[in-house]
Amino acid sequence: QVQLVESGGGLVQPGGSLRLSCAASGSIFSINTMGWYRQAPGEQRTLVAKIDNNGYTNYAGSVKGRFTISRDNTKNTVYLQMNILVPEDTALYYCNLWNSGEDYWGKGTLVTVSS
Repeated sequence: QVQLVESGGGLVQPGGSLRLSCAASGSIFSINTMGWYRQAPGEQRTLVAKIDNNGYTNYAGSVKGRFTISRDNTKNTVYLQMNILVPEDTALYYCNLWNSGEDYWGKGTLVTVSS
């Protein structure tokens, strides 16, 4: 069984930064993709960024140049460095792991950007 535990959310002022972390445990295969999705109230869950085991990344257009995804394969951990945050980034952020053909999700961590 795979478990994902997120951390790092919180309240930040516009223009500020936050770093999210997500640690995966359980039966993790070496070939996988880890990523972050977000869901604002009343909206659908959408991709923020993802990274595969070779380091190939993919970002949503709205976060390119502001957010950076990275991972530590030795710790099965993915990070999301978020800079120049704006109120529109406010959402529940979910960690995702695509592992051996199956999707796994964390419980989410709340990011609120407000003055």
